[in-house]
Amino acid sequence: GCDSSLNLTSQKATDAVDGIFQSLRDIARVRMHMKQFNSIHNPGSNTHQASASYKPLLKQVVEEICNPDRPDPVDIEHVSSGLTDLLKTGFSMFMKVNRPHPGDHPLLIIFMVGGVSVSEVKMVKDLVATRKPGTQVIVLSSVLLTPHSAVELLFAPDRLQPDAHV
Repeated sequence: GCDSSLNLTSQKATDAVDGIFQSLRDIARVRMHMKQFNSIHNPGSNTHQASASYKPLLKQVVEEICNPDRPDPVDIEHVSSGLTDLLKTGFSMFMKVNRPHPGDHPLLIIFMVGGVSVSEVKMVKDLVATRKPGTQVIVLSSVLLTPHSAVELLFAPDRLQPDAHV
């Protein structure tokens, strides 16, 4: 709502910041039902507050996919496809059948709705190369984010609504 710094008022700035924090609260509310990926902030402990850290959601998801010690990811769901997977799903009602792990396949495809930055793509490729050597990773996105476009999206009036004009 402000095209120039000359038109910027205290009320417009306050409204913009309130909008950003409302979006962050909306995102947090959507992620509350998740068991593992519900936060990107690790507050540390009361005695070691300096150990507080930030861990991006994309990094958490890729680490979980590449973790061979977790046979059944909590917040990542396997969708059955094909007759073999359908039979496994049917038999799992009667006996213990492990679902396939997302990291079992030699090709990992990640699609980021809303955009991905070059540094996020590099982080994903580096993580997969380190934790699951031999796995090919393809990162796709609806848009490639630049620092300027990421800030623009923060201030966009309908940033949480899908673009109906596409």
